[in-house]
Amino acid sequence: MIRIDTLWLCTQPQDMRAGADRLLNIVVNTVGAARAHHGYLFANLRATRIKLLVHDGFGVWCATRRLHAGRFVWLEHAPGQAATLQLTAQQFEALAVGLPWQRLGELSVISRS
Repeated sequence: MIRIDTLWLCTQPQDMRAGADRLLNIVVNTVGAARAHHGYLFANLRATRIKLLVHDGFGVWCATRRLHAGRFVWLEHAPGQAATLQLTAQQFEALAVGLPWQRLGELSVISRS
Protein backbone atom coordinates (compact mmCIF):
# COMPACT_ATOMS: atom_id res chain seq x y z
CA MET A 1 0.00 0.00 0.00
CA ILE A 2 1.16 3.53 -0.67
CA ARG A 3 1.87 5.44 2.55
CA ILE A 4 0.56 9.01 2.66
CA ASP A 5 1.46 10.95 5.81
CA THR A 6 0.31 14.38 4.67
CA LEU A 7 -2.26 15.45 2.07
CA TRP A 8 -2.22 18.83 0.34
CA LEU A 9 -5.11 20.37 -1.57
CA CYS A 10 -3.71 22.36 -4.50
CA THR A 11 -6.23 25.15 -5.02
CA GLN A 12 -5.22 26.29 -8.53
CA PRO A 13 -7.42 24.51 -11.14
CA GLN A 14 -5.48 22.22 -13.50
CA ASP A 15 -5.98 20.68 -16.91
CA MET A 16 -6.83 17.04 -16.21
CA ARG A 17 -4.86 15.97 -19.29
CA ALA A 18 -1.76 16.74 -17.22
CA GLY A 19 0.23 13.66 -16.32
CA ALA A 20 2.41 12.87 -13.33
CA ASP A 21 5.45 14.76 -14.66
CA ARG A 22 3.53 17.97 -15.29
CA LEU A 23 1.77 17.83 -11.91
CA LEU A 24 5.09 17.11 -10.18
CA ASN A 25 6.54 20.19 -11.88
CA ILE A 26 3.60 22.27 -10.59
CA VAL A 27 4.17 21.00 -7.03
CA VAL A 28 7.91 21.73 -7.13
CA ASN A 29 7.39 25.21 -8.60
CA THR A 30 4.58 26.05 -6.16
CA VAL A 31 5.81 24.71 -2.82
CA GLY A 32 9.51 24.19 -3.54
CA ALA A 33 9.69 20.38 -3.34
CA ALA A 34 7.62 17.22 -3.49
CA ARG A 35 8.22 15.44 -0.21
CA ALA A 36 8.21 11.67 0.27
CA HIS A 37 4.93 10.26 1.58
CA HIS A 38 3.04 13.45 0.78
CA GLY A 39 0.01 13.52 -1.51
CA TYR A 40 -1.00 16.48 -3.67
CA LEU A 41 -4.62 16.75 -4.80
CA PHE A 42 -5.64 18.70 -7.93
CA ALA A 43 -9.01 19.43 -9.58
CA ASN A 44 -10.13 20.79 -12.92
CA LEU A 45 -11.84 24.18 -13.21
CA ARG A 46 -15.37 22.73 -12.86
CA ALA A 47 -14.31 20.41 -9.99
CA THR A 48 -15.76 17.40 -11.79
CA ARG A 49 -12.46 15.48 -11.74
CA ILE A 50 -9.59 15.20 -9.27
CA LYS A 51 -6.06 13.81 -9.50
CA LEU A 52 -3.88 12.70 -6.62
CA LEU A 53 -0.11 12.76 -7.03
CA VAL A 54 1.86 10.86 -4.38
CA HIS A 55 5.63 10.72 -3.92
CA ASP A 56 6.36 7.35 -2.29
CA GLY A 57 10.09 7.93 -1.71
CA PHE A 58 11.14 6.19 -4.92
CA GLY A 59 8.87 7.66 -7.58
CA VAL A 60 5.45 9.18 -8.09
CA TRP A 61 1.97 7.70 -8.37
CA CYS A 62 -0.91 9.48 -10.07
CA ALA A 63 -4.57 8.51 -9.65
CA THR A 64 -7.69 10.07 -11.14
CA ARG A 65 -11.27 10.15 -9.85
CA ARG A 66 -14.48 11.56 -11.24
CA LEU A 67 -18.00 11.56 -9.92
CA HIS A 68 -20.80 10.22 -12.12
CA ALA A 69 -22.97 13.15 -11.04
CA GLY A 70 -22.29 16.43 -9.27
CA ARG A 71 -19.01 18.07 -8.37
CA PHE A 72 -16.29 17.81 -5.79
CA VAL A 73 -16.41 20.43 -3.03
CA TRP A 74 -13.38 22.59 -3.82
CA LEU A 75 -11.89 25.88 -2.72
CA GLU A 76 -11.92 28.88 -5.02
CA HIS A 77 -8.36 29.98 -5.76
CA ALA A 78 -7.95 33.72 -5.26
CA PRO A 79 -4.86 35.78 -6.07
CA GLY A 80 -2.69 36.16 -2.97
CA GLN A 81 -4.24 33.05 -1.39
CA ALA A 82 -2.04 30.09 -0.45
CA ALA A 83 -1.67 27.64 -3.33
CA THR A 84 -1.99 24.61 -1.03
CA LEU A 85 -3.99 23.65 2.04
CA GLN A 86 -3.22 20.70 4.31
CA LEU A 87 -6.07 18.18 4.69
CA THR A 88 -6.76 15.60 7.37
CA ALA A 89 -7.47 11.99 6.39
CA GLN A 90 -11.16 12.52 7.26
CA GLN A 91 -11.35 15.64 5.08
CA PHE A 92 -9.74 13.80 2.17
CA GLU A 93 -12.13 10.85 2.48
CA ALA A 94 -15.12 13.21 2.49
CA LEU A 95 -13.78 15.24 -0.44
CA ALA A 96 -13.09 12.12 -2.52
CA VAL A 97 -16.75 11.07 -2.37
CA GLY A 98 -18.10 14.58 -2.94
CA LEU A 99 -19.12 15.53 0.61
CA PRO A 100 -18.70 19.00 2.20
CA TRP A 101 -15.31 18.28 3.81
CA GLN A 102 -14.87 21.84 5.16
CA ARG A 103 -17.91 21.34 7.44
CA LEU A 104 -16.94 18.01 9.06
CA GLY A 105 -16.54 19.56 12.51
CA GLU A 106 -19.94 21.21 12.60
CA LEU A 107 -21.68 18.20 11.01
CA SER A 108 -20.36 15.81 13.68
CA VAL A 109 -22.49 17.41 16.41
CA ILE A 110 -26.25 17.66 16.53
CA SER A 111 -27.48 20.16 19.07
CA ARG A 112 -30.55 22.05 20.08
CA SER A 113 -30.49 25.62 18.83
